[in-house]
Amino acid sequence: MDATGLLPFSFLLLLAGHRAFAASDAGGFSVEFIHRDSPRSPFHNPALSPHGRMLAAARRSLRGDPSRGAPPAPSPAADVVGAGGVESKIISRSFEYLMAVNVGTPPTHMLAIADTGSDLVWVNCRSNTSSAGVARGGDGGGAAGGVVFRPSSSSTYDVVGCETEACQNLNRASCDASSNCRYQYSYGDGSRTTGVLSTETFVFSGDGDRQVSVPHVDFGCSTYMAGTFRADGLVGLGAGGLSLVSQLGSATSFGRRFSYCLMPAYAANSSSTLNFGSNAVVSEPSAATTPLVPGEVDSYYTVSLEAVSVAGAGDIAAGGSTQESSSSSSTSSIIVDSGTTLTFLDPSLLQPVVKQLEERINLTQTQSPEKLLELCYDVSGTTSREDWGIPDVTLRFGGGGEVTLRPENTFVLVQESTLCLALVSVSEAQPVSILGNVAQQNFHVGYDLDARTVTFAPADCTRSSASS
Repeated sequence: MDATGLLPFSFLLLLAGHRAFAASDAGGFSVEFIHRDSPRSPFHNPALSPHGRMLAAARRSLRGDPSRGAPPAPSPAADVVGAGGVESKIISRSFEYLMAVNVGTPPTHMLAIADTGSDLVWVNCRSNTSSAGVARGGDGGGAAGGVVFRPSSSSTYDVVGCETEACQNLNRASCDASSNCRYQYSYGDGSRTTGVLSTETFVFSGDGDRQVSVPHVDFGCSTYMAGTFRADGLVGLGAGGLSLVSQLGSATSFGRRFSYCLMPAYAANSSSTLNFGSNAVVSEPSAATTPLVPGEVDSYYTVSLEAVSVAGAGDIAAGGSTQESSSSSSTSSIIVDSGTTLTFLDPSLLQPVVKQLEERINLTQTQSPEKLLELCYDVSGTTSREDWGIPDVTLRFGGGGEVTLRPENTFVLVQESTLCLALVSVSEAQPVSILGNVAQQNFHVGYDLDARTVTFAPADCTRSSASS
């Protein structure tokens, strides 16, 4: 049997003992946030070493997913309709995390991509994934997972009319002969899906033995998928009105907030945590909060990056100048995203950072595998990470919030003895600045759409995940 899209056996065992709570009865809940390279993921490749997995993740960030069999994405310079209803440049991106969802009554247990860069929640509703209705990836993997949601088997399923607010929140929506809302939803890497906007009860396996039930979730019942979708669907966690976050805020007492604590790359066999409601409050010491700012696409979590400093030296302003004082620095917009591995910065900001790192790191430089990354070092003669001498890099965001990135947030091992900088320049293929998930590892990152803020707090995510 194809393992694609199947939930871990241990997860299925837990479902049998869970108690169901209405969302209104629960202050918050947490679920597993599963990295695509985890053995619990349908994307897991056991033939890859930890270094090989990191190299593959860097490659996805820079080039898109090589297994993708979908038609090519539009030209990077072309304008496309963004998920939030505005025109924006295409952003090439990959998907790195998944979460479990239970859809319908009785529930169908599904493993979906969790995406902080889009809004629509959708699942695979096409029973014959080998037919022409589903495009397959170039590596022979299906474009959708192995679990299919069948609306006719659920007593709580309904369709959404084309005159509803939910349908109006979609850009590419149309009415069928029965006045049902049909959608076409596209992603920056060229992947796309079409289907009927519907409503259904979603149940989330929360802390301990609880299940949290949320009725009347607007979601896409997809009958066509093309691209990288080897999971059973996708949960949009973006900032737009159709995202799961926004819907939870409208239908429950959770508020429009969520958070996660990403495990470091060396703990790939463990799962991170994704939190909603009261569980998503970031209250750790040294938390830094920055306001959300308007961006090109409403779905993205965009903040202002004012300056960067290396080892506490003078600020490198977003415009590229170096200054001892933090006053009068310009700002640059940057997207906070869990679905992109590397961090992308404007060259005017990145190049001074690289120069300062080169001045402070006493290791022998070497070439990156496949020439993917700009700054790499040979660490074969060292015995521990402390021997590398990597300085901290501090990001100063709008509102005065400062986030200090440790060496594990700025450098990654892509071969056994090759250490490379995980910061790269924006390009035509990736034209906007992004704070990627390597930079967010071992931080509790909270998104609050009601307060319009993003908060970062240093955390031991290994311990946080174990306690959850």
